[in-house]
Amino acid sequence: MARRAPLEGVRVADFTWVVAGPVTTRILADQGAEVIKIERKVAGSDALGPRRTGLQGDINRAKRSVAINMAAPQGIELARRLVAKSDIVIDNFSARVMRQWEMDYASLVKVKPDIICISMSGFGHTGPRTDYVSYGPTLQALAGFTLLMANRRAEPAGYGYSYADMAAGYTGALATLFALWHRDKTGCGQFIDLSQFESLIAVIGPALLDISVNGRRQDPPRARSQEGPAAPHGVYRCRPLGEDDDRWLALSVRTHGEWQGFVRAIGSPAWTAQPKFATLFLRMRNADELDARIEQWTCEQDAAQAMQLLQREGVPAGLVANGADLCARNAQLNARGFWMPVTLPDGRTFRVTGIPFKLSDAPPPAARCAPEIGDDNDYVLGEMLGLTRSEREALVGAGAIWP
Repeated sequence: MARRAPLEGVRVADFTWVVAGPVTTRILADQGAEVIKIERKVAGSDALGPRRTGLQGDINRAKRSVAINMAAPQGIELARRLVAKSDIVIDNFSARVMRQWEMDYASLVKVKPDIICISMSGFGHTGPRTDYVSYGPTLQALAGFTLLMANRRAEPAGYGYSYADMAAGYTGALATLFALWHRDKTGCGQFIDLSQFESLIAVIGPALLDISVNGRRQDPPRARSQEGPAAPHGVYRCRPLGEDDDRWLALSVRTHGEWQGFVRAIGSPAWTAQPKFATLFLRMRNADELDARIEQWTCEQDAAQAMQLLQREGVPAGLVANGADLCARNAQLNARGFWMPVTLPDGRTFRVTGIPFKLSDAPPPAARCAPEIGDDNDYVLGEMLGLTRSEREALVGAGAIWP
């Protein structure tokens, strides 16, 4: 018997945009679901960059796209017809948007009684902020992540990438699977009210527990060791690698044996024998001078080679990886085929983020390149909904769809 993808036969009407929602539907598409994006073809649609490569090419791979104008009554009717042939409807608008179109769960359950609707709004469908529009970086600030990610000068730094979008995206995919499992058991669909803010709060970790249980104020951890006392402990600049002058090494020394190994690794310079560095307690008291001494050494070292040198002496140390380290130089990821190749229409190859698990009884997913907006108009409107070419042309003329 031919192996099938886990979600083969499941169809998703995808109203999501930006990042969080598309991450959810990408996960579903990777496992065989037919994801059909309902999108606008207007100025600014490419605000996140080229559609087939980069971020958009990654989060929209293996999906289809139909360009429907939801501001037109005929467009809303087309979307309803699509819902009637779908299993799941998902959006990540603020809570009021789908209600305005009469595309909320209470309306769509009349179109398809076993429909599953997932609303990934910023704050959920209840509470005083239910109608607020949100984006990942603002949610991170509200959740306290921006402060916790302060730099050495205690200035809030935040994340270079929107961690909130990924947290909500993976939570949305998990919630979808729960709802599909429930429908398989009961025959009933349901409405999932997902708060992206709560998805982020749930992964704060020890800081949230310390606040809620002990009532303690949280200071930015910066480079301090959170597992136990350590010195040296931190991230240290290394010498450039070609044109890349942003190379760093992380290391942490907790025991006397690790300190001895560190001293051997760096060639036993005279300063390491000074009494003020003799014990962990003294090294912690003199951490600023210790860090300056260590960075004098690391600035002359290749980060990867320094990592290997220290590890051979039993010192916990690691390269602070950048994109090139992960994509081109990481032997582990390359050995597991994590970066999946996608062939673009012009024959070029683009690699996308892989799937962090492998199923023994399912075919490996084939990464199909992301569609341009409206690429699948003929398939969705013609093959799925049965509209003739003249009917489709009339809808274009009426402004209900974009060609």
